[in-house]
Amino acid sequence: MPVAPAPLLNSHGAAIPAIGFGTSSIPTRCGPLVAEALKIGYRHIDTAQKYGTEKGVGEGIRASGIPRSEIFLTTKVSHEYLRADDFQRSAEGSLRDLGVDYVDLLLVHWPNAAIPLAETMGVLAKVKRRGLTRHVGVANFNLAMLDEAIALCAEPIVNLQTEFHPYINPVKVHAGCVARGVVLTGYCPLGRGSLLDDPVLAEIGRAKGKSVAQVALRWQIQHEGCAPLPRSSNPGRIAENLAVFDFVLDPWEMKRISSLKRPGAKIADPKGRAPAWDD
Repeated sequence: MPVAPAPLLNSHGAAIPAIGFGTSSIPTRCGPLVAEALKIGYRHIDTAQKYGTEKGVGEGIRASGIPRSEIFLTTKVSHEYLRADDFQRSAEGSLRDLGVDYVDLLLVHWPNAAIPLAETMGVLAKVKRRGLTRHVGVANFNLAMLDEAIALCAEPIVNLQTEFHPYINPVKVHAGCVARGVVLTGYCPLGRGSLLDDPVLAEIGRAKGKSVAQVALRWQIQHEGCAPLPRSSNPGRIAENLAVFDFVLDPWEMKRISSLKRPGAKIADPKGRAPAWDD
């Protein structure tokens, strides 16, 4: 049964649904899963060239019957392609693979210290002005890099995508995004399953009549300007992950979940590519 659409988060003219369907690590069944997610009620789909899911996402969009204009579609340019010419070819290739005329949000997937950020931000603004994307942003940048990107890009940076779940709880990054009017989209919001056996989340879930996953997602949603990007290959769980707007966590429950932060819990931390994280 379809679920009511998620509320929208606003940043510099962008209206981003407050939860999205992530597509990393599901290339073989991506099309049917995206179609199912859209039919259930998701309107925010996140993909990337690096995931190998752009073609599947495009197939899923077409199979869903949902008008393209109702879908907020994000993709990313990989760190290997941040030179101006490579960047434009990558963005054009993503549109071909997706089978769309534009994406709603184009992100730099990871920073690349070997390529001047000024060059990358210049071409990011250029592809927006060409109409390949409606909005632009960055992923896996620390706050200093975010500030540099904002200063160098002639178009507004509307989004920072980063890992976000209770075990890492990036409070400085969240506060920095709020201060800059940037929406924070959080990948790995369930810690790739590591949170699902957490006793604190389970206890709160029992009290609310909700699953552990729903509690963890709701915790992120109740952070101002934050949208989690859960993924699943199980249609039941895809629907469950969207059904998180009919309950509220109390302040003391939010505090208990935030206290779960622990060292060494970051999942995406590639050596030689990851920046010096703020949290």
